[in-house]
Amino acid sequence: MWLFALFDLPVTTATKRKRATQFRKVLLREGFAMLQLSVYARYCASEDIGLRFLDRLRGELPPEGQVRLLLVTDRQFGKMQVYYGKKAREPESVPLQRLLF
Repeated sequence: MWLFALFDLPVTTATKRKRATQFRKVLLREGFAMLQLSVYARYCASEDIGLRFLDRLRGELPPEGQVRLLLVTDRQFGKMQVYYGKKAREPESVPLQRLLF
């Protein structure tokens, strides 16, 4: 599963810019990678794990702006079409899992 965070946060004042930056830092701290300026994604090994991250992010939402959280399957993610200019590229691959004993 992949959890997407898509957002449009106001940055018209210093306080609002700070809140937007704090939200981005939360996403990075939670293991999200930036796909585009306001589009972040995180791989989750299962739907249950994805739903747990979704719940945690709800508690970190800024008071203003729009945030969309979307959970998609690995298969749906793999069907994404990615372009840099007119050149097609493959979507990001599943990160390597580390086993800790």
